[in-house]
Amino acid sequence: MNRALALLVLLFAAALPATPATAAAQTAEFQPEQLRGFARDTLVIQRSNGRDQFSIWLADTPAQQQQGLMWVQQLPPDHGMLFLLPQPRPMSMWMKNTYVPLDMVFFDARGRILRIHEHAVPLSEAIIDSGVEVAGVLEILAGEAKRRGFEVGDRLLHPRLGR
Repeated sequence: MNRALALLVLLFAAALPATPATAAAQTAEFQPEQLRGFARDTLVIQRSNGRDQFSIWLADTPAQQQQGLMWVQQLPPDHGMLFLLPQPRPMSMWMKNTYVPLDMVFFDARGRILRIHEHAVPLSEAIIDSGVEVAGVLEILAGEAKRRGFEVGDRLLHPRLGR
């Protein structure tokens, strides 16, 4: 009888929804196969009324920048990819082979947000321009920029961005 009770308790526990701590641990370990060669780091966005932290992949090499989030099937709301340019310039992006809808946060060399393109359409080959010279772009799950209240002028805080 003890074995049957133990099995029942185990089955019940497995059916319970994940707690916030468990969900956070699962997203911290989130690592799509397509991004295994990318360096990982954290990034903070300082808003006028708070801060948001993201677990990011760094698109460091030209090959990684060309690949970006292509072929990734899902993206947790607290994850993203950071693209940094060697020199500020106008930047163009697209969603070819990208299955997850994204917000693109364009920023200057000090990390100041200059433009936010919301809800980039998956698999689209339409060009998304920064509109101005930028130092890079942060790609996050579509809807997160608005949900978190990101605005032009907010700051990305990362060691590779100027102060």
